[in-house]
Amino acid sequence: NERGTSFFGRKTCDLLFKGNGQNLPGFMIGRQLTVVCSFFLVASITGLNIEPGQGNNIFGIKDGAQKFLNYGFHGAVITTILASITWQLAASAFPIAFLNNPVTYILLVFALFLEWTGLCSGAWVLARVMKSALGIQYDEVYVGTPEERMANNHADKEMTIGQDVGHLTGGGFAGHLVGSHDALDGPIQ
Repeated sequence: NERGTSFFGRKTCDLLFKGNGQNLPGFMIGRQLTVVCSFFLVASITGLNIEPGQGNNIFGIKDGAQKFLNYGFHGAVITTILASITWQLAASAFPIAFLNNPVTYILLVFALFLEWTGLCSGAWVLARVMKSALGIQYDEVYVGTPEERMANNHADKEMTIGQDVGHLTGGGFAGHLVGSHDALDGPIQ
């Protein structure tokens, strides 16, 4: 029920959490690869080739600004805002509507395909090296399981309708609703 109410919502969740959730990290890697490719694509499209200091600067801007525009970084910034952050905000504010969208399923399949190609397999090697070198463990080791947090008076707090998912104050924006500021500090009074 919580995984979406439409055909694509269920299909998206089934694929994402298939095999004990192993597709979720694969999706994150494929998604990041897609974003990086978008950066380079948009930068190459929006990059300019105007020689600064010749008086031909676009919109009459200064030479330093023209050099910046020649590299296409402004396209990467726009891509970051439009193609990455906007979608994350929309997904956190309206998760069921986002899951039920067929485009979400298509993008998930595409991201998993990119991860399957092995282009970013080095990320798994780096993650294992970091885990071993720094002694990083699963979150449950640091903050406990939900049952342990409840037993130690660190349970999640109830949310009001104004803080619920679907509102920009809810979902991922309501970090203060967990049992403490930091799991090691004790409960919020």
